[in-house]
Amino acid sequence: MHYIIKRDNEKAPFDAGKITACIEKAFEATGGITGGGPHTTLELTLTVLKKLEEKYPDKHFSVEDVQDMVETVLIESGYTKVAKAYILYRQKRTDIREARSELMDAVAEIVKETNRDNANVGNSPSAKVLQISEAASKAYYLKRALPADEAKAHLKGDIYIQDLSWYGKTLTCLQIPLGRLLRDGFNNGHGSIRPPKNIRSAAALAAIILQSNQNDMHGGQSYAYFDRDMATYVEIERERQEKILKQNLQDLGLTEHVTAEAVSALVDEHTRKETFQAMEAFIYNLNTMHSRAGAQVPFSSINLGTDTTQGGRMVTECFLQAYEKGLGKGETPIFPNLVFKLKSDVNFDEGDPNYDLFQLAMKVSCKRLFPTFSFLDSSFNSIYGDEEVSYMGCRTRVIGNINGPEVTDGRGNLSFTSINLPRLGIRAGKDIGKFYRLLDETVNFAIKQLITRYNLQKNLRVRDFPFLMGQKLYVESEDLKQSDSIEKAIKNGTLSVGFIGLAECLVALTGNHHGENVGAQAQGIAIVSHMRRLCDEASQAHHLNVSLLATPAEQLSGRFTKVDVEKYGVLPGITDKEWYTNSFHVPVECKITALEKIAIEGPYHQYCNAGHISYVELKSAPGNNIEAYEKIIRAMSEADMGYGAINFPVDICRECGKQGLQNENNCTSCGSDNISRVRRITGYLSTLDRFNDFKLAEEGNRCKHDG
Repeated sequence: MHYIIKRDNEKAPFDAGKITACIEKAFEATGGITGGGPHTTLELTLTVLKKLEEKYPDKHFSVEDVQDMVETVLIESGYTKVAKAYILYRQKRTDIREARSELMDAVAEIVKETNRDNANVGNSPSAKVLQISEAASKAYYLKRALPADEAKAHLKGDIYIQDLSWYGKTLTCLQIPLGRLLRDGFNNGHGSIRPPKNIRSAAALAAIILQSNQNDMHGGQSYAYFDRDMATYVEIERERQEKILKQNLQDLGLTEHVTAEAVSALVDEHTRKETFQAMEAFIYNLNTMHSRAGAQVPFSSINLGTDTTQGGRMVTECFLQAYEKGLGKGETPIFPNLVFKLKSDVNFDEGDPNYDLFQLAMKVSCKRLFPTFSFLDSSFNSIYGDEEVSYMGCRTRVIGNINGPEVTDGRGNLSFTSINLPRLGIRAGKDIGKFYRLLDETVNFAIKQLITRYNLQKNLRVRDFPFLMGQKLYVESEDLKQSDSIEKAIKNGTLSVGFIGLAECLVALTGNHHGENVGAQAQGIAIVSHMRRLCDEASQAHHLNVSLLATPAEQLSGRFTKVDVEKYGVLPGITDKEWYTNSFHVPVECKITALEKIAIEGPYHQYCNAGHISYVELKSAPGNNIEAYEKIIRAMSEADMGYGAINFPVDICRECGKQGLQNENNCTSCGSDNISRVRRITGYLSTLDRFNDFKLAEEGNRCKHDG
């Protein structure tokens, strides 16, 4: 026997000693309880060689053929335990080879072009390097670290472990306590930063804080009270401007010739100008300063609208005006996600102190898609009183807390795992009892997976998060030392079970989705409320904040569909599209009015305590039709929604700045084909060229709800 055929079909010199070595390792794996020793392994090796010669007289055999023969000889010789050990050894080696092969295939694709799992990751060299490292990390966790049943469920498509490449390294997102950081100063790794002395410095530092914390986490970064936290620096700016103006008047000998009213008006004018410049610079920074090794700008969100002080109102007004103005050529800013908080007696009704800001917010949203709107008076948000509930642009909501203070600042989501609802509907057929048994099993399995991940996360150390924990951003992290575990702090975070495809699940169970039939709607509410109960029960059982999330499915919307088509084929109304419908939404192609869609989706918000959002789709920008726009917003409030948005196409020529709907290929003004086509995707904005194929197909099928 001179050569052997390797797995890549290349020939290699045959070495019988490798057979002996494998047999020895198999005996060692049994702990020596099954015998072994040089004499036994040599005899077994000779038996393997003899049988190979008998079976392959042409001496043409592969590595796999030899390993099969070793298994056979061990079993026939009575060494069954050794044979089992050898089989496990082979499987482990196979898994390693497959993981390496899959990883290399993934790297090859990324080198050509970064994948579009996240529409806000670009195609730069640093983005490619980041995604290659993420691919390696994902392969490691699936093949080496995750319990076998959890890895299998993810790969099969029963569940989806979100952000798997970051699995045991960090946490998802945070509502950052901006006010404290600006007041006390901070250190982002290269020295201490003093508290700002003017509004421009405060805004610059606010952008740096978002960038710094993004490098410690894989998810969104948000400010819950941006207007309130920045208002202090408007007043500091006002004092600075007054001091400068009075000094200038004194130097010019004009003090006695200018009235106090004129001085006050000039101070206000200069303060407003500085505040506008600060807000404009803040928006510019968040669309240009990169994090994650340069792969993307911070995934940022800003909540504002309810501060009624002079400084808070000026921050909100100037921010909205700067956002409306847009970027250099009038482009719509992609970040930050802007959330305007609505509250009765504050800004929601005529006569409220900030009602004018609500009107301005709608005017800006009619042009820029942002702000979106959160409803503090909803049944599930109003119960927290003065502790205003804030959202992240993607929809994340964190407020209830079984382990500590029910606050927004300093808390966030730790991780979430989504379940494949359509698959459960397909498996159950029309048997509702069977469906609920499968649902219980799957939700509880997802919770088990979240606890597995939490047990890794809680053992991370403060030193692993130089900004997040080092600067004490998380609730109850104040007393933690560098070597301490972060468990004391992150027990205040949330673990979320997500879901996708309620509509397709209902079709499988009832023949209709909830946009078609009131019976299906009742069943949909029953399903989602049942999942919420399971999460609440798990919170009590594990003494952790387990919550239910209306998953912001981007890449996942197509992945679940693809694996289900392979498993069950094309099923009308279920797997016959390239995507599953996002969370509890009515299918995008369903032809219903805006008010009908709002009435159907509204009841689901109260159950999805980890986050939710509903959209209405318009065929074009509303322009100055604020009255119609406000009617939609108020309908969302009346439907007891927590968070809502209105979508429409936003096109702008990158060459000449022409805004409005463009034709398919070229600018209607200058003829350029360099068109930015901004659309909303899972809560945030991106350009169509960055959408993955599934979301592109979904966007193209969105029914307009103008009626």
